[in-house]
Amino acid sequence: MNQNGSITLFQYWNRLRDGRPAPKRSEVEPADIKSLLADTFILERDTRGQAVFRLAGTRLCACYGRELKGFSFPSLWREKDQRLVSRLIHGVFEQKSVVLISYEGFSRNGRSNKFELLALPLDGGVENPRCLGVISAVEKPFWLGADPITDALIDSIRVIDPEKELLNNRPAIDVPSLAPDELGTPETISALGRARRIRHLVVFDGGREE
Repeated sequence: MNQNGSITLFQYWNRLRDGRPAPKRSEVEPADIKSLLADTFILERDTRGQAVFRLAGTRLCACYGRELKGFSFPSLWREKDQRLVSRLIHGVFEQKSVVLISYEGFSRNGRSNKFELLALPLDGGVENPRCLGVISAVEKPFWLGADPITDALIDSIRVIDPEKELLNNRPAIDVPSLAPDELGTPETISALGRARRIRHLVVFDGGREE
């Protein structure tokens, strides 16, 4: 969790819940997070069981070039990531999990920018689960808000249990590419040799010595 918007909203949510799995929707006061409102959203589950925007801030709507209210949340991502996003938000609704997603957004004219998304559960009752979230742009390029984001790919995800661990204790999970590529070998596995990623596998060059 690197962006100020994510940190501030998490701290506010954590104070509100006061040890409960999630605070009630009615306890969220917009005035308390007025500096974040332009980038925040609330999700609900529609009659088909899909996560849709109930509310979305003005800067967030401008970033995507449309009013997001009623729009499908998973459809913001490329098709290959939509099922994963649906499962993650289902976990926020049902298991009251906290989800952090780092992703790259691509504009209509081929530009790109990195984003951080935090999704937090709200208690709306069994029949009316809610999710409070914020999307923060890592950089603020001149074109953001004028050249709409139309596509996105997940870089990493983090599912956090705030009862059991600090926010920075669990490493992010990188989402693998679908194509083979060469990896920069992290320090933690540098002793294992050169690595290549093929779909969901990490392959290390080497061989058994006789």
